[in-house]
Amino acid sequence: MSKLAEAIKADTIKAMKAKEKLRVDTLRMVTAAIQNKKIEKREELSEDEVLSVLMTLSKQRKDSIEQFTKGGRDDLADKETAELAIIQGYLPAQLGEDEVREVVKEVIAATGATSPGDMGKVMGQVMGRLKGKADGKMINAMVRELLGA
Repeated sequence: MSKLAEAIKADTIKAMKAKEKLRVDTLRMVTAAIQNKKIEKREELSEDEVLSVLMTLSKQRKDSIEQFTKGGRDDLADKETAELAIIQGYLPAQLGEDEVREVVKEVIAATGATSPGDMGKVMGQVMGRLKGKADGKMINAMVRELLGA
């Protein structure tokens, strides 16, 4: 079992003892998602795969927050925001806009990309370098901007 998955299980037990209902529920949901991925893959997950599950859950929460806010359901948006904060506690620190912009510029220079048609080539390399460290939507918007799309 990966260190990250072990940390999540240990934190679940701590949260149970402290009677932190939201934290327990969120960590159980995370553990279930990790377990489902493990069953799907039929072997133990690597640290990167556990991180990928956490990133997926984080993205789902962000999308839900956006939808609930649009729908006027602030109560549900608040719950999702609290869950997102717990999940993000296990993700690596996110890079700022300036740092992401520098990486995107480096990749554009290295690949020789000049037009929006080269976006796939650039996105693949940038996402590989920044996996888990930056939001995909932000990266996509920056690549579009810098390639003049």
